Amino acid sequence: MSKVKFDGFKPATLGFLEELAENNNRPWFLENKPRYESLVLNPALDFIAAMAPEIKKISPHYLAVAKRSGGSLMRVYRDARFAKDKSPYKTNIGIQFRHFAGKDVHAPGMYFHVEPGEFFFGVGSWRPDSKALGSIRESLSDSPSHWHKLINKKKFRDNFDLVGEKLKRPPRGFNPEHPSIEDLKRKDFLALQNFDKKLFLSKDIVPEVSKQFKIGKDFLEFLCESLDLPF
Repeated sequence: MSKVKFDGFKPATLGFLEELAENNNRPWFLENKPRYESLVLNPALDFIAAMAPEIKKISPHYLAVAKRSGGSLMRVYRDARFAKDKSPYKTNIGIQFRHFAGKDVHAPGMYFHVEPGEFFFGVGSWRPDSKALGSIRESLSDSPSHWHKLINKKKFRDNFDLVGEKLKRPPRGFNPEHPSIEDLKRKDFLALQNFDKKLFLSKDIVPEVSKQFKIGKDFLEFLCESLDLPF
């Protein structure tokens, strides 16, 4: 796989996202769609293409697909059918490097998120379906020492925080006295790290993000093993 050079995002990308947040309506977006493509869409696709060889080094089973639609870049269009907020467009850049067996954003993956004032990336699975969640919990329950060793590795602990929602009570079928009961309550198995605007605009963003994803590799491998997915 040939290496694609990427020199970082530009301040104008954040400027456009700020403008979109202030003018989140179809007429404005259609009028400014060429700006969206040049300032947001195309740089995001270039970033994905530059990340592709790095993602492959972490796992050959993860994909970095630089396509306008159906690839690693999440759609700009919001699904507002069941939401109170009917704004038609997302005001962030969302990129997921997903396992090839994954069908949607809930699959185990590496995630990159940018919007004005909020920059983070992460590894893991957000809101897995009930079957997948049950499998992850079973693996954790069966190997608590492995789980604790994994999440307490210094590099991992120093760089990532486990986030997401939890059940208020122990999940059905699990011992309330289990030493990892608080983690068994998790609905999300997701580790995130915040970063800053300086990195977003840096020409070193690809190697830096890749380095952090590698730190989260063991966490991601645990989830894949729990789901009988190759890593």
